[in-house]
Amino acid sequence: MLDLSSTPERMVVTQGRSLAAGAANLDPLTQVLLGLRLDGVEYGRCLLRTPWAVAFRETPHARFHFVARGGCWLRTRGTDWMRLDPGSAVLLPRGSFHVIASAPDVPAIDIDTLARRAVADGIYVVEGQGLDAADGAADVMFCGEMRFNLDPLHPLVAMMPDAMRADDLARRDPTVPALLEAMEREVSLDRIGACGILARLADVLAASIIRAWVECGCSDSTGWIAAVRCPKLGKVVAAIHADPARNWTVPLLADLMGASRSSFAQAFTRTMGESPAKYVAKMKMFQARRWISHDGMRVAVAADRLGYDSEASFSRAFKRVIGHPPSASRAPAMAAR
Repeated sequence: MLDLSSTPERMVVTQGRSLAAGAANLDPLTQVLLGLRLDGVEYGRCLLRTPWAVAFRETPHARFHFVARGGCWLRTRGTDWMRLDPGSAVLLPRGSFHVIASAPDVPAIDIDTLARRAVADGIYVVEGQGLDAADGAADVMFCGEMRFNLDPLHPLVAMMPDAMRADDLARRDPTVPALLEAMEREVSLDRIGACGILARLADVLAASIIRAWVECGCSDSTGWIAAVRCPKLGKVVAAIHADPARNWTVPLLADLMGASRSSFAQAFTRTMGESPAKYVAKMKMFQARRWISHDGMRVAVAADRLGYDSEASFSRAFKRVIGHPPSASRAPAMAAR
Protein backbone atom coordinates (compact mmCIF):
# COMPACT_ATOMS: atom_id res chain seq x y z
CA MET A 1 0.00 0.00 0.00
CA LEU A 2 1.15 3.56 -0.63
CA ASP A 3 3.46 5.17 1.84
CA LEU A 4 2.21 8.66 1.02
CA SER A 5 4.78 10.23 3.30
CA SER A 6 7.73 8.62 1.51
CA THR A 7 10.09 10.33 -0.90
CA PRO A 8 8.92 10.60 -4.52
CA GLU A 9 11.51 7.99 -5.46
CA ARG A 10 9.46 4.92 -4.57
CA MET A 11 6.24 3.77 -2.94
CA VAL A 12 7.16 1.73 0.13
CA VAL A 13 5.42 -1.59 0.78
CA THR A 14 4.44 -2.54 4.31
CA GLN A 15 2.50 -5.74 3.63
CA GLY A 16 1.38 -7.63 6.68
CA ARG A 17 2.07 -4.66 8.96
CA SER A 18 0.09 -4.66 12.18
CA LEU A 19 -2.59 -1.99 12.30
CA ALA A 20 -1.47 -1.20 15.81
CA ALA A 21 2.01 -0.26 14.64
CA GLY A 22 1.83 3.43 13.85
CA ALA A 23 -1.55 3.30 12.07
CA ALA A 24 -3.97 3.33 14.99
CA ASN A 25 -5.01 6.95 14.40
CA LEU A 26 -5.60 6.60 10.67
CA ASP A 27 -9.04 6.18 9.16
CA PRO A 28 -9.70 2.74 7.58
CA LEU A 29 -9.60 4.03 4.01
CA THR A 30 -6.19 5.58 4.58
CA GLN A 31 -4.99 2.34 6.15
CA VAL A 32 -6.00 0.43 3.03
CA LEU A 33 -4.44 2.99 0.67
CA LEU A 34 -1.22 2.87 2.69
CA GLY A 35 -0.91 -0.72 1.54
CA LEU A 36 -1.14 0.11 -2.18
CA ARG A 37 2.10 0.02 -4.16
CA LEU A 38 3.00 0.44 -7.81
CA ASP A 39 6.30 -0.91 -9.06
CA GLY A 40 7.57 0.30 -12.40
CA VAL A 41 8.06 -2.53 -14.90
CA GLU A 42 9.32 -0.45 -17.83
CA TYR A 43 9.06 3.06 -19.21
CA GLY A 44 9.43 4.48 -22.70
CA ARG A 45 9.85 7.87 -24.33
CA CYS A 46 7.91 7.68 -27.60
CA LEU A 47 8.79 9.94 -30.56
CA LEU A 48 6.11 9.87 -33.28
CA ARG A 49 5.59 11.85 -36.47
CA THR A 50 2.04 12.98 -37.37
CA PRO A 51 -0.05 11.23 -38.59
CA TRP A 52 0.42 8.27 -36.25
CA ALA A 53 -1.60 5.74 -34.25
CA VAL A 54 -0.29 3.00 -31.95
CA ALA A 55 -2.13 0.14 -30.26
CA PHE A 56 -1.16 -1.17 -26.83
CA ARG A 57 -1.96 -4.81 -26.17
CA GLU A 58 -3.78 -5.92 -23.04
CA THR A 59 -1.39 -6.54 -20.16
CA PRO A 60 -1.77 -7.73 -16.55
CA HIS A 61 -0.04 -4.52 -15.46
CA ALA A 62 -1.29 -0.95 -15.31
CA ARG A 63 -0.42 1.44 -18.15
CA PHE A 64 0.46 5.12 -17.78
CA HIS A 65 0.80 7.80 -20.49
CA PHE A 66 1.98 11.39 -20.24
CA VAL A 67 1.60 13.61 -23.33
CA ALA A 68 4.68 15.79 -23.46
CA ARG A 69 4.38 17.43 -26.89
CA GLY A 70 1.64 17.32 -29.52
CA GLY A 71 -1.96 16.51 -28.57
CA CYS A 72 -3.46 13.10 -29.26
CA TRP A 73 -6.56 10.93 -28.81
CA LEU A 74 -7.09 7.79 -26.72
CA ARG A 75 -9.72 5.07 -26.99
CA THR A 76 -10.28 1.82 -25.10
CA ARG A 77 -12.72 -0.94 -25.96
CA GLY A 78 -15.09 0.48 -23.36
CA THR A 79 -14.74 4.22 -24.05
CA ASP A 80 -15.13 6.67 -26.90
CA TRP A 81 -12.21 8.71 -28.21
CA MET A 82 -10.96 11.21 -25.63
CA ARG A 83 -8.68 14.16 -26.33
CA LEU A 84 -5.35 14.39 -24.48
CA ASP A 85 -3.63 17.77 -24.70
CA PRO A 86 0.05 18.41 -23.98
CA GLY A 87 0.61 18.08 -20.24
CA SER A 88 -2.17 15.51 -19.84
CA ALA A 89 -1.70 12.15 -18.13
CA VAL A 90 -3.88 9.06 -18.06
CA LEU A 91 -3.72 5.82 -16.05
CA LEU A 92 -5.21 2.55 -17.31
CA PRO A 93 -5.25 0.57 -14.04
CA ARG A 94 -6.09 -2.83 -15.55
CA GLY A 95 -3.81 -2.52 -18.59
CA SER A 96 -6.73 -2.92 -20.98
CA PHE A 97 -6.25 -2.77 -24.76
CA HIS A 98 -6.20 0.80 -26.08
CA VAL A 99 -5.19 2.95 -29.02
CA ILE A 100 -3.51 6.36 -28.93
CA ALA A 101 -3.49 8.37 -32.15
CA SER A 102 -2.74 11.80 -33.53
CA ALA A 103 -6.28 11.70 -34.96
CA PRO A 104 -9.13 9.17 -34.54
CA ASP A 105 -9.16 8.18 -38.22
CA VAL A 106 -5.51 7.08 -38.45
CA PRO A 107 -5.04 3.28 -38.78
CA ALA A 108 -3.20 1.90 -35.75
CA ILE A 109 -0.12 -0.30 -35.67
CA ASP A 110 1.14 -2.33 -32.71
CA ILE A 111 3.50 -0.23 -30.56
CA ASP A 112 5.84 -3.23 -30.28
CA THR A 113 6.54 -3.12 -34.04
CA LEU A 114 8.30 0.24 -33.75
CA ALA A 115 12.05 0.52 -33.25
CA ARG A 116 13.04 0.47 -29.59
CA ARG A 117 16.36 1.61 -28.15
CA ALA A 118 17.32 0.93 -24.54
CA VAL A 119 18.73 3.89 -22.62
CA ALA A 120 18.77 2.35 -19.12
CA ASP A 121 17.50 -0.67 -17.25
CA GLY A 122 13.74 -0.76 -17.87
CA ILE A 123 13.79 2.55 -19.79
CA TYR A 124 13.78 2.84 -23.59
CA VAL A 125 13.12 5.21 -26.48
CA VAL A 126 10.57 4.27 -29.15
CA GLU A 127 11.18 5.98 -32.47
CA GLY A 128 8.60 6.17 -35.25
CA GLN A 129 9.62 5.49 -38.82
CA GLY A 130 12.14 8.05 -40.07
CA LEU A 131 12.65 9.59 -36.64
CA ASP A 132 15.49 9.73 -34.18
CA ALA A 133 15.88 11.11 -30.67
CA ALA A 134 17.09 14.47 -31.99
CA ASP A 135 14.00 15.11 -34.12
CA GLY A 136 12.40 18.22 -32.65
CA ALA A 137 9.27 17.96 -34.82
CA ALA A 138 8.08 14.70 -33.27
CA ASP A 139 5.11 14.30 -30.96
CA VAL A 140 6.41 13.02 -27.61
CA MET A 141 4.77 10.73 -25.07
CA PHE A 142 6.20 9.19 -21.92
CA CYS A 143 4.66 5.76 -21.35
CA GLY A 144 4.96 3.40 -18.42
CA GLU A 145 3.94 -0.10 -17.44
CA MET A 146 3.42 -0.59 -13.70
CA ARG A 147 2.72 -3.54 -11.44
CA PHE A 148 0.17 -3.22 -8.63
CA ASN A 149 0.75 -5.17 -5.45
CA LEU A 150 -3.02 -5.75 -5.57
CA ASP A 151 -4.53 -8.62 -7.50
CA PRO A 152 -6.32 -7.57 -10.74
CA LEU A 153 -9.52 -9.08 -9.27
CA HIS A 154 -9.22 -7.03 -6.08
CA PRO A 155 -12.40 -4.96 -5.53
CA LEU A 156 -10.49 -1.66 -5.55
CA VAL A 157 -8.89 -2.42 -8.93
CA ALA A 158 -12.08 -3.93 -10.36
CA MET A 159 -14.05 -0.78 -9.52
CA MET A 160 -11.69 1.56 -11.33
CA PRO A 161 -12.68 2.83 -14.79
CA ASP A 162 -10.72 1.70 -17.85
CA ALA A 163 -9.01 5.09 -18.09
CA MET A 164 -8.39 7.59 -15.25
CA ARG A 165 -7.40 11.09 -16.41
CA ALA A 166 -5.20 13.20 -14.16
CA ASP A 167 -6.74 16.48 -15.33
CA ASP A 168 -10.21 15.27 -14.27
CA LEU A 169 -8.89 14.71 -10.73
CA ALA A 170 -6.54 17.69 -10.42
CA ARG A 171 -9.23 19.84 -8.81
CA ARG A 172 -9.45 17.38 -5.90
CA ASP A 173 -5.76 16.86 -5.25
CA PRO A 174 -3.25 19.74 -5.42
CA THR A 175 -0.47 17.15 -5.75
CA VAL A 176 -1.61 16.20 -9.27
CA PRO A 177 -1.02 19.57 -11.04
CA ALA A 178 2.37 19.91 -9.32
CA LEU A 179 3.46 16.48 -10.55
CA LEU A 180 2.22 17.21 -14.08
CA GLU A 181 4.21 20.44 -14.11
CA ALA A 182 7.31 18.61 -12.87
CA MET A 183 6.98 16.05 -15.67
CA GLU A 184 6.57 18.83 -18.23
CA ARG A 185 9.77 20.50 -16.98
CA GLU A 186 11.77 17.28 -17.20
CA VAL A 187 10.57 16.65 -20.74
CA SER A 188 11.17 20.20 -21.97
CA LEU A 189 14.64 20.53 -20.44
CA ASP A 190 15.70 17.06 -21.63
CA ARG A 191 18.50 16.93 -19.05
CA ILE A 192 20.79 13.99 -18.32
CA GLY A 193 18.86 11.33 -16.43
CA ALA A 194 15.48 12.84 -17.37
CA CYS A 195 13.96 9.44 -18.20
CA GLY A 196 14.85 8.12 -14.76
CA ILE A 197 13.34 11.13 -13.02
CA LEU A 198 10.23 10.86 -15.21
CA ALA A 199 9.84 7.20 -14.23
CA ARG A 200 9.84 8.06 -10.53
CA LEU A 201 7.42 10.95 -11.09
CA ALA A 202 5.14 8.61 -13.05
CA ASP A 203 5.04 6.21 -10.09
CA VAL A 204 3.95 8.97 -7.73
CA LEU A 205 1.52 10.54 -10.20
CA ALA A 206 -0.22 7.21 -10.84
CA ALA A 207 -0.63 6.69 -7.10
CA SER A 208 -1.94 10.24 -6.69
CA ILE A 209 -4.50 9.67 -9.46
CA ILE A 210 -5.84 6.63 -7.59
CA ARG A 211 -5.98 8.49 -4.28
CA ALA A 212 -7.82 11.44 -5.83
CA TRP A 213 -10.26 9.04 -7.52
CA VAL A 214 -11.06 7.39 -4.20
CA GLU A 215 -11.40 10.70 -2.34
CA CYS A 216 -13.73 12.32 -4.86
CA GLY A 217 -16.49 9.74 -4.44
CA CYS A 218 -15.54 7.10 -6.96
CA SER A 219 -18.54 4.87 -6.31
CA ASP A 220 -22.05 4.84 -4.94
CA SER A 221 -23.02 4.35 -1.30
CA THR A 222 -22.68 0.57 -1.30
CA GLY A 223 -19.86 -1.89 -1.84
CA TRP A 224 -16.17 -1.92 -1.04
CA ILE A 225 -15.56 1.84 -0.86
CA ALA A 226 -18.62 2.31 1.34
CA ALA A 227 -17.31 -0.39 3.67
CA VAL A 228 -13.88 1.13 4.12
CA ARG A 229 -15.42 4.58 4.62
CA CYS A 230 -17.45 3.23 7.55
CA PRO A 231 -15.35 3.64 10.74
CA LYS A 232 -16.41 0.32 12.31
CA LEU A 233 -16.72 -1.90 9.26
CA GLY A 234 -13.76 -0.20 7.62
CA LYS A 235 -11.57 -1.22 10.54
CA VAL A 236 -12.42 -4.85 9.77
CA VAL A 237 -11.71 -4.55 6.04
CA ALA A 238 -8.43 -2.72 6.70
CA ALA A 239 -7.35 -5.45 9.13
CA ILE A 240 -8.03 -8.19 6.59
CA HIS A 241 -6.05 -6.32 3.94
CA ALA A 242 -3.16 -5.65 6.30
CA ASP A 243 -2.74 -9.35 7.08
CA PRO A 244 -4.73 -11.54 4.65
CA ALA A 245 -2.87 -14.69 5.70
CA ARG A 246 -4.15 -14.52 9.27
CA ASN A 247 -6.78 -17.00 10.43
CA TRP A 248 -9.66 -14.52 10.43
CA THR A 249 -12.81 -15.98 12.00
CA VAL A 250 -16.24 -14.36 12.28
CA PRO A 251 -15.95 -14.07 16.09
CA LEU A 252 -12.54 -12.39 15.76
CA LEU A 253 -13.78 -9.94 13.13
CA ALA A 254 -16.96 -9.24 15.10
CA ASP A 255 -14.86 -8.39 18.18
CA LEU A 256 -12.75 -6.07 16.06
CA MET A 257 -15.89 -4.25 14.94
CA GLY A 258 -17.32 -4.26 18.46
CA ALA A 259 -20.52 -6.03 17.49
CA SER A 260 -22.22 -9.37 17.98
CA ARG A 261 -21.45 -12.11 15.49
CA SER A 262 -24.89 -11.97 13.90
CA SER A 263 -25.08 -8.17 13.58
CA PHE A 264 -21.52 -8.05 12.23
CA ALA A 265 -22.21 -10.76 9.64
CA GLN A 266 -25.41 -9.04 8.53
CA ALA A 267 -23.76 -5.61 8.24
CA PHE A 268 -20.77 -7.01 6.37
CA THR A 269 -22.84 -9.03 3.91
CA ARG A 270 -25.30 -6.19 3.33
CA THR A 271 -22.53 -3.70 2.53
CA MET A 272 -19.98 -5.89 0.78
CA GLY A 273 -22.41 -8.14 -1.08
CA GLU A 274 -20.77 -11.33 0.22
CA SER A 275 -20.21 -13.06 3.54
CA PRO A 276 -17.14 -12.38 5.72
CA ALA A 277 -15.89 -15.93 5.17
CA LYS A 278 -16.11 -15.61 1.39
CA TYR A 279 -14.36 -12.24 1.39
CA VAL A 280 -11.55 -13.50 3.63
CA ALA A 281 -11.10 -16.57 1.41
CA LYS A 282 -10.89 -14.32 -1.65
CA MET A 283 -8.25 -12.07 -0.07
CA LYS A 284 -6.22 -15.14 0.92
CA MET A 285 -6.22 -16.42 -2.65
CA PHE A 286 -5.25 -12.98 -4.01
CA GLN A 287 -2.30 -13.02 -1.61
CA ALA A 288 -1.45 -16.59 -2.62
CA ARG A 289 -1.47 -15.72 -6.31
CA ARG A 290 0.96 -12.86 -5.67
CA TRP A 291 3.25 -15.12 -3.65
CA ILE A 292 3.26 -17.73 -6.42
CA SER A 293 3.41 -15.49 -9.50
CA HIS A 294 5.53 -12.61 -8.22
CA ASP A 295 7.67 -14.13 -5.47
CA GLY A 296 8.04 -17.61 -6.98
CA MET A 297 6.74 -19.34 -3.85
CA ARG A 298 6.01 -23.05 -4.14
CA VAL A 299 2.34 -24.01 -4.02
CA ALA A 300 2.88 -26.29 -1.02
CA VAL A 301 4.52 -23.44 0.93
CA ALA A 302 1.65 -21.06 0.13
CA ALA A 303 -0.88 -23.69 1.23
CA ASP A 304 0.94 -24.22 4.52
CA ARG A 305 1.31 -20.49 5.18
CA LEU A 306 -2.43 -19.98 4.72
CA GLY A 307 -3.26 -22.82 7.09
CA TYR A 308 -4.49 -25.45 4.66
CA ASP A 309 -4.14 -29.09 5.71
CA SER A 310 -3.15 -30.22 2.24
CA GLU A 311 -1.98 -28.82 -1.07
CA ALA A 312 -4.99 -30.43 -2.74
CA SER A 313 -7.55 -28.58 -0.59
CA PHE A 314 -5.67 -25.32 -1.12
CA SER A 315 -5.61 -25.89 -4.89
CA ARG A 316 -9.38 -26.47 -4.95
CA ALA A 317 -9.99 -23.25 -3.00
CA PHE A 318 -7.58 -21.33 -5.23
CA LYS A 319 -9.26 -22.51 -8.42
CA ARG A 320 -12.71 -21.71 -7.02
CA VAL A 321 -11.71 -18.06 -6.44
CA ILE A 322 -9.15 -17.37 -9.19
CA GLY A 323 -10.57 -19.63 -11.91
CA HIS A 324 -7.49 -21.75 -12.56
CA PRO A 325 -5.12 -23.96 -10.51
CA PRO A 326 -2.26 -22.30 -8.62
CA SER A 327 0.35 -23.86 -10.92
CA ALA A 328 -1.06 -21.76 -13.81
CA SER A 329 -0.18 -18.56 -11.89
CA ARG A 330 3.54 -19.27 -11.95
CA ALA A 331 5.54 -16.99 -14.22
CA PRO A 332 7.01 -18.83 -17.26
CA ALA A 333 10.56 -18.42 -15.95
CA MET A 334 9.55 -19.85 -12.57
CA ALA A 335 7.57 -22.72 -14.09
CA ALA A 336 10.57 -23.74 -16.19
CA ARG A 337 12.76 -24.29 -13.14
